[in-house]
Amino acid sequence: MTPKIQELISQAQDRYLASDELGLMESYVSSLPDRLKLYKQIRDREINILQAVADQVQTELPSVTDEELETGIKNLILVMRYSSMAMLLNDENFLKQRLLNWLEGIMSMRDMRRLNETLYKLLNQGLRQQLNPAQLALIQPLITAAQVTLIY
Repeated sequence: MTPKIQELISQAQDRYLASDELGLMESYVSSLPDRLKLYKQIRDREINILQAVADQVQTELPSVTDEELETGIKNLILVMRYSSMAMLLNDENFLKQRLLNWLEGIMSMRDMRRLNETLYKLLNQGLRQQLNPAQLALIQPLITAAQVTLIY
């Protein structure tokens, strides 16, 4: 839930919502079924999506060790899960607060840029195959935020 909506809810004892605030709430509520459907779809396909990514990484980067690949995939799982929850809540700050600061620190300790570039390229390809354009528009900005934090 976006901070603005949370703020509106916390102000319920003080006043009724203004028209523009009610519109914001309506927009959030009306998009919730699509967000729930996408969340479930990603949850149910996570293993297939990430297994395809892992299989392709070994082809594209044969010099990557099993340990590096395992670390990269574990981080990608976290990104997928936190991005999905942020999408469901419609709150990019959730992703930034919970995941990106932690991952940024972890990634600065090791040089995994090339592996991460490949992982995200393959993940994005897989998501384009698995999701329709409307679904992709909901999750892609969050995946991109994580990608930018980890790679650049």
